[in-house]
Amino acid sequence: MARRRHAEGKDSRLALLAEMAGDLATTLDLQATLANAVERITRHLQAEGGALFLFDAACQEVRCVSCYGKAAITGLVLRPDQGIVGRCIGNALGEIVMDVAKDPGFHPGVDAMTGLTTRSILCAPLRVKDNCIGAIELVNKISTDGIFSQDDLSSLEVLSTSAALAIINARMAQALVEQERTRHELELAAEIQRRLLPARREDGYPVHGVNRPARTVSGDFFDFLELPNGRILFCLGDVSGKGINAALLMAKTASVFRCLGREGTRPGRLLARVNAEIRETATLGMFVTMVGGIYDPATGGLVIANAGHEPALVVAPDGTVVERIAADAPPIGLASELFEIDDYPERSIALDGNAFFAFSDGVAEGFARGGGAEEAIIKALRAVCGRPAPERIEILADRATGTELLPRDDLTLVVVDDAPRLRGGVREPPSRRLLRQTYRGTAAALREIRDEIAACCRGSGLDAAVTSDIVLAVNEACQNVIRHGYGGEDKGDIVLEVVRTEQALTILVRDHAPTVDPASIRPRDLDDVRPGGLGTHFMREIMDEVVFLVPPGGGNLLKLVKRFDGGQ
Repeated sequence: MARRRHAEGKDSRLALLAEMAGDLATTLDLQATLANAVERITRHLQAEGGALFLFDAACQEVRCVSCYGKAAITGLVLRPDQGIVGRCIGNALGEIVMDVAKDPGFHPGVDAMTGLTTRSILCAPLRVKDNCIGAIELVNKISTDGIFSQDDLSSLEVLSTSAALAIINARMAQALVEQERTRHELELAAEIQRRLLPARREDGYPVHGVNRPARTVSGDFFDFLELPNGRILFCLGDVSGKGINAALLMAKTASVFRCLGREGTRPGRLLARVNAEIRETATLGMFVTMVGGIYDPATGGLVIANAGHEPALVVAPDGTVVERIAADAPPIGLASELFEIDDYPERSIALDGNAFFAFSDGVAEGFARGGGAEEAIIKALRAVCGRPAPERIEILADRATGTELLPRDDLTLVVVDDAPRLRGGVREPPSRRLLRQTYRGTAAALREIRDEIAACCRGSGLDAAVTSDIVLAVNEACQNVIRHGYGGEDKGDIVLEVVRTEQALTILVRDHAPTVDPASIRPRDLDDVRPGGLGTHFMREIMDEVVFLVPPGGGNLLKLVKRFDGGQ
């Protein structure tokens, strides 16, 4: 008889195990399935109540996630060393407590909370190999003696192992779903980043770039765009750190640079404006190193500003390094209390057929595997001389990557190649507008006006002395507008326009003050030593042509012309 009851118990246990395994293997709602399993186990082993606890290693707590019977304790939180459940999880061993009153590990707080009187406990760990994730606890055997048997413990251990396996599998499945969602989102982010980069141009175009992310998304970027005056604005940036934070800061910096850069502001002022925007929102500790510049394809003139970036190189057609342009200002995004920058320092370079190379630190780190990074880069530049510019930077990126499937850091290179200009690949148009900008008619605007005029002169190939003279002449003209046209008050604008032809640089200064008869504007006699009135003498001395005009629509227009010696 006893043997038959044992066989029947074994069969019912196997049947229950099969049912639970089927439910757990096919469930889409693990919480509901676990609640059903706790109910089945409690009823099968004839207990008054049952509960399933999970251990949270991150929070170091044991939480009841499902229960059945007289005690509703779902959500109850215990310390890992608290109660018989905590002991079971800590030892990863099942146990029978025949009389909880004699067990010092029993936690009476549950009885006080629920009103249930616990007499005996059966507890088994939720364990798969060495991984214990919780426990199932049953209380008070419904029988004559009210005591759980060793056979009950064996049954609960088997059933707990099945539940543990299902929970672990469900967690792994959920992790895979999250991983796939993250991968998809990163791919979308990477696609957006790729669209932020400029499209590749034909080989004869002077500016090219390449970007190879170390991960799905990149903290490096480059950009270039043509300005209305024919010059090309470009940049290369490297955000500190990696991952999503760096990618987001990269996207913002690139967008701000392109948006502000369309105004044609010179590179030093542009980087200062980008810095002001980025440091307001950048995460603490994050910054951007950046090289920004403007290239004039008509003259080969290049104006560069370097904000904490790797040294850039000017390289001759034979691969010889002609000049090394190191950073002389901090990166973008640093706290304003550390660095107050109104303008980043600039370098003016006449490329004269040479090429300008800028690269991120990932390139330097890639070449550093064989020794000194800069020496290796210079050697590689010599090896690729004579090839088209886009091919050169692709080969350099390949060599920086080496045999790795992906670089250890983002790789980005930009080249500005002046050789096409000398080959006739880029021809200067008969005339080009270098600047058209509106300023407030106040003394505060004079500094920016001087800076912009100086940049136009340098971009036109004028030397420092001539540039200084032209800046002074325009400054004098604008001061006259502010003093005499607007009476020293903020009453109107000054519109500057600079046009370059093969023979001359023409500067137009327009205001909206009351129109003055040009015939009445005469320079005062030089023998008259009274203050003021000598500005017209000064401008005529510097410029080759000074003409006062009345523009359509009112106001005043001053035309200043500086001719190039020898038809420059």
